[in-house]
Amino acid sequence: MPVRTIRIGELSRSSGVSPRLLRYYEEQGLLRPQRRPSGYREYLSTDVAVVRRIRGLLAAGLSTATIASVLPCIREDGERLVPTCPDLVAQLRRERERIDQAIDELTTSRRILDSVITAAPSTPVPADPPLLP
Repeated sequence: MPVRTIRIGELSRSSGVSPRLLRYYEEQGLLRPQRRPSGYREYLSTDVAVVRRIRGLLAAGLSTATIASVLPCIREDGERLVPTCPDLVAQLRRERERIDQAIDELTTSRRILDSVITAAPSTPVPADPPLLP
């Protein structure tokens, strides 16, 4: 299929991503549309696949800053994203370690919150009445 130019509305419809979010991706350096003299953005039809890769990497927990650096080294293979640069796997492992650490911290927070909840009396304690001025 030949590459053609499309406007933001068509990219939005084709990718399922709102125009506002597409503009945000542009601000973050993830998409680089050309500008017409009228100011309208012109994307390439191949940007639909780029947006799919961005969405997949966001779903994997990567920040837009990280995605900007790894996006050129990611290709699609059916439903999977495949790294194509030699150093990318090491970078993705570091990102996974960061996510694992965040999960551990959230698990600890949940455990603490659970202990507070279970410490509550079985019958609610009435709150002190508000003080009148």
